[in-house]
Amino acid sequence: EVQLVESGGGLVQPGGSLRLSCTASGITFGNYDVGWVRQAPGKGPEWISSLSNDNYSQYYSDSAKGRFTFSRENAKSLLSLEMFYLKPEDTAVYYCAAKLAGETVPFTACEFDHWGQGTQVTVSS
Repeated sequence: EVQLVESGGGLVQPGGSLRLSCTASGITFGNYDVGWVRQAPGKGPEWISSLSNDNYSQYYSDSAKGRFTFSRENAKSLLSLEMFYLKPEDTAVYYCAAKLAGETVPFTACEFDHWGQGTQVTVSS
């Protein structure tokens, strides 16, 4: 059974930083492209970032570029999302996601096959 488990969410002030983690099990982690998707209250899923299975290709949405850093450690089946200069509009449930590596890296939420349960990030003073 594929399991993705996020951790690290919480309440942070505007301008602050937070690090999310995601551990994977039940898959050969190095065969999967991975990503982060978030969903704010009343809104649809928003793709944030993707990383290819070989760690070679990395992509960010405009909202994440320059503020978020996505990394993976295949030996530990671990993903990390470091978020800096957080804004109230970053408030959302954050999900890690995975897709068996193919010709292209996923760029939208619906392209992923496996999801974690999500972790809440709230940016507020």
